[in-house]
Amino acid sequence: MTAFATTGSNGTDVRLTGISKAYGDVTAVHPLDLSVPAGSFFALLGASGCGKTTTLRVIAGLEEPTTGTVELGGRDVTALPPYKRPVNTVFQSYALFPHLDIYENVAFGLRRRGVKSVRKQVDEMLDLVQLGDYARRKPQQLSGGQQQRVAVARALINHPDVLLLDEPLGALDLKLRRQMQLELKRIQTEVGITFIHVTHDQEEAMTMADTVAVMNAGRVEQMGAPADLYETPRTTFVANFLGTSNLITADVVGTAGDDVLLRVSDTKLTLPGKRCTVGARVGEKLLVGIRPEKITLTHADDAGTIADGRNRLTGRIAQSSFIGVSTQYLVDSPAASGLSVYEQNIERDPRLVPGADVVLHWNPDHGFGLDSAQAVSAGKPDEAGTDVVEAGTDAREAGT
Repeated sequence: MTAFATTGSNGTDVRLTGISKAYGDVTAVHPLDLSVPAGSFFALLGASGCGKTTTLRVIAGLEEPTTGTVELGGRDVTALPPYKRPVNTVFQSYALFPHLDIYENVAFGLRRRGVKSVRKQVDEMLDLVQLGDYARRKPQQLSGGQQQRVAVARALINHPDVLLLDEPLGALDLKLRRQMQLELKRIQTEVGITFIHVTHDQEEAMTMADTVAVMNAGRVEQMGAPADLYETPRTTFVANFLGTSNLITADVVGTAGDDVLLRVSDTKLTLPGKRCTVGARVGEKLLVGIRPEKITLTHADDAGTIADGRNRLTGRIAQSSFIGVSTQYLVDSPAASGLSVYEQNIERDPRLVPGADVVLHWNPDHGFGLDSAQAVSAGKPDEAGTDVVEAGTDAREAGT
């Protein structure tokens, strides 16, 4: 495949300092600082109304920040209009010209700048997005995924230092969206420039991004590598929004070496102190989090086969759902109701059906501890992203 040369082979870093945005009495983005390394794939993740698109539009110059500065490659561009910033944006709608074929759609930016010879650059771009054989087709003759790649090619041919993507996969069906996630990551790796991607889809962010910033109500809740956010969330919002978490309220009863000893419903649990985001003091409460796929279900008749040293809770299966690669169980326990467990469909135990008594058990190192003062339901689908939206939906859709 033809290599694509950018103006800076390692991309350009993006730095936001004290950026905020208010629409009248509604604050869509509270003051935040963000640093996006050059050449990285960075994702702003959050529910509708969290401020992620407003933040992207501030970087693009499409919105003027209420406070703060935007720097690209160390240069303050806060006062520059969009057309003077070295960025291009790909929107969810793609905005392709229906009367032009794919070749001319991609060539449009070059021709507008007065470039006389465009063939080499257009051919390289079409090769990059694997659409060389479709050059003379019209947009309406392409699938949604192909149109999306045309939009990316049209943006990249202008040699931006930063490519901004605003929910570019939102209109695609699930299977095509997953395919395009891999395609976008491949393209970003090949061209080496900085991508900033806005999405509400957790899987999409984790699949593509090197770094994810989880936004909630106009603030960055937590930022880091996808695996770090998933394995060690610092808030209940992140624990619930980035995947699924079981959060169990427990009493701190002591310590043993570096471990915290807990009690929940007359059952003892252990949690490594390094997995707690807050200090665990005896007599106080702690939220113990455990991901559904980290839990193993064993029928109560086989409880004696469970290895020593694992955390255990008794329960009864309330529901089970076969979802192909795994079965999802909801288990009611004295510790908490509706505990979620995912078990791979490798060797299914036919006794694990609704009504069966079971033992839930997991490696203590797979749990995490959160401040019990936080709302257990924060970040769940019916809770996430409502704060800003309810404050005023007419204010640019509340900074979605």
